[in-house]
Amino acid sequence: MKDRNHDDAMAEIFHDAPELAAATLDAILADGDQGELLVTLRQMAKAYGGVQAVAKAAKLNPTQLYRTLSEKGNPELRSLNALLRTMGLRLAVQPLERSVPHV
Repeated sequence: MKDRNHDDAMAEIFHDAPELAAATLDAILADGDQGELLVTLRQMAKAYGGVQAVAKAAKLNPTQLYRTLSEKGNPELRSLNALLRTMGLRLAVQPLERSVPHV
């Protein structure tokens, strides 16, 4: 049996379980780890046919999307929203849990 690389395995998991993809992205955004966010977005793009297919569906420039999702990428809100919507997801804002009552 041929071993799959981690990105391929995660892409398959995210494709088969979009709720897990959403929960994973939510946890990454809560932690604020941009590098991890970009890795996960690349894996998710792979799950939805690859960067070229996702870029076309999201009406984004494929070359720019490759750059955006690279290790040094810095996604703009517009691109991130378009990318997520193509995968059936969206960004949402939630209040932080408070340990001290609001004054």
